Amino acid sequence: MLTRKLDNYLFESYSDDIPVFLKKIYAARGVSEAQLSLGLAHLLSPNFPQLNTALDLLGQALLAQKRILIVGDFDCDGATASVVAVKSLRMMGAKYVDFLVPNRFEHGYGLSPEIVKLAIKEKQPNLIITVDNGISSFDGVKLAKDSGINVIITDHHLPSDKVPEADAIINPNSKGCEFLSKNLAGVGVCFYLMSALKTHLTKCDYFTQHSILLPDLRTVLDLVALGTVADVVKLDQNNRILIDQGIRRIRLKQCSLGILALLEIANRPAQALQASDLGFAVGPRLNAAGRLSDISRGIKCLLTDDINDARRYAAELEQFNQKRKEQQIRMQEQAQAIVDTQEVTEAKFAISLFDPSWHEGIVGIVAGKLKEDYHCPVAVFAQSGDFLKGSIRSIPSVHIKDLLDLVDRQNPDLILKFGGHAMAAGLSIKKENFAKFEITFANAIQAHLNNQIPKVELLTDGKLEVFDISLDNAQLLADAGPWGQGFEEPIFYGEFELVEQRIVGEKHLKCRLKLMGNSTIYEAIAFFQSPIKDTTAQIAYKLSINEWRGSCTLQLMVEQISALK
Repeated sequence: MLTRKLDNYLFESYSDDIPVFLKKIYAARGVSEAQLSLGLAHLLSPNFPQLNTALDLLGQALLAQKRILIVGDFDCDGATASVVAVKSLRMMGAKYVDFLVPNRFEHGYGLSPEIVKLAIKEKQPNLIITVDNGISSFDGVKLAKDSGINVIITDHHLPSDKVPEADAIINPNSKGCEFLSKNLAGVGVCFYLMSALKTHLTKCDYFTQHSILLPDLRTVLDLVALGTVADVVKLDQNNRILIDQGIRRIRLKQCSLGILALLEIANRPAQALQASDLGFAVGPRLNAAGRLSDISRGIKCLLTDDINDARRYAAELEQFNQKRKEQQIRMQEQAQAIVDTQEVTEAKFAISLFDPSWHEGIVGIVAGKLKEDYHCPVAVFAQSGDFLKGSIRSIPSVHIKDLLDLVDRQNPDLILKFGGHAMAAGLSIKKENFAKFEITFANAIQAHLNNQIPKVELLTDGKLEVFDISLDNAQLLADAGPWGQGFEEPIFYGEFELVEQRIVGEKHLKCRLKLMGNSTIYEAIAFFQSPIKDTTAQIAYKLSINEWRGSCTLQLMVEQISALK
C-alpha cells in the first residue's frame, strides 16, 4: 500500500478558503487552486485545426436545410454524443436531422461501408457527422464521398498515421492539433463542435435573420456529463467542468427526461446525484442495449420530451441490463474456469481467452474484471461470423493502442482491424490465428515491460486521525468532486478492530469498526467480501454518506481488507 506524496509548495499556495483537510488531498494530486475552478468560463477554447471547414459546411447545411445524419457508436459515449448533436442542431433550426447507429452484430464499428449503404437507402443524407467514431473508417468515408455525401468526423480515438479523407476531422488527438486537453470523450468533442457552431452562427447574425431563439447549449450538459463519466476518460480540469456543470443540472432536474427515468428505475435520487451514479447506474443500462441489441432505444430514451415514453424506454433498457448481468456472470465463470487451467502466476504478462459460446457485446466487461484480478492486459474474444472479435483491457504501464500498432506492423496478417485508447481496445482476427495472437500478444507486452512485471499497490491518501473520520469530511469530499480516472477519490487506511461482521444482500460484508486505540465505532460496508477470521485488520476505505429515510450518517466504504501481520 502506497501513500501519495504531498506537494508542500502547492499546499502552502492554497488560500485560507480551502479547508486543510482538502488542501492535503489536492496537494497530493498536484492540482493548483486555479485548476479547481469548475465554471464554464474556464473551459478551453476550441482550437481544432479543421474547425472552420466544419463550421462552414454546417452553416451551409443549415441555410439550405440539407439532410444531416448523425452516425454514432453503440455505447453510452456514442449515444449521448448522438443526442447532443441532434438536440443542438434542432435548436439551431435544422429541420432534417436524424441519427443512425450501427448494430455491432450487423454493421461492425464506425462508419463502415455497410452503415453508409443503409444510410443512403433509408435516410438519403447530404451530410454525415460521425460522433465517437470515424477516425479509422477509411472505406466508409470513401464510399460516402464517392456517393456525393459530405463527411465531418468527430472522434477522440487515437488515429493511425493516415486518416480518412473526410471534409473535416475534429479530434483532439489528431496530429498537429493544439487543443490542450487530449482527454475529451466523444460526447465532449461533439459538444465543442456544436458550441463553436453556435458562436459562428451568432457572429453571422443567423439566429436573428431566421427568427430562431438563441440556443442555450447548457441544456445538453447533462448528456455531456453522462457520456464523459461512462467512457472513463481522464478527469482533467476541462472534463471536470463538463461533468460538474452537467451534474448540477441533473440535481435540479433540468435535464433529459430519459436520465431522470433511468435514475428512477435505478432507485438513485437525482437531487443527491454523484458522478459515480452516472458511471454505475445510468451508463450500464444504456450500454446494455448496445451490447445485446440496438443502442438506438437508449438514444430515443434520452431524446424524448415525454416522461411516459422515457419510463417505457427505461424499462426496456432495464430488461436488457438484467439479461446482460446474467450473460456476464456465466461468461465470467467460464473465463475463470479457463484461467484456472492455465499457469497464471504473478509472472503472467497477458491473458487471452476465447469461447465460441461467448457474447461479443460482453467480452469487454469480462476482460476488465480479469484485468483487475490479475493486473495484466487481458484480451477476450467471441465468435462473430467467420472471425473473432475481441476486447482488450490494459494496465497503466501498457498503452494498448500503441502496442497493437507495433504488433500489427511486425505481424501484418495477424490482426484484421483494431482501434482504441491507452487502456482499452477492440480488434478482429481470424479464428485460426487465436493461438498465434495469444503468444504474440504476451511476448510483445513482455518485451515492452522489459521482462519486469509492474508492481501493483493501492495508492492512498494516508492515515486519518479519529477526528478526521467524520460526516463533515465525507460531505467535503462529495462536494469536491467529480472524482474519477486521473482525479481519484481519496482512499485512506488504518488499523481497525472488527467489532461485528455480517453478510447482507448475500455477498456483501456489513461491519462495525473501531480504530485501534480508540473507542469510536464506525459503520462500514465491503462489497463482494466474505467475513474474515481475524478480529483486527488493516483496512483501506473511502469516506461516504449513507442516506436512509431522510437522515445522513457516515459510512466507511471498504476498498481493501487484510489481516494485520
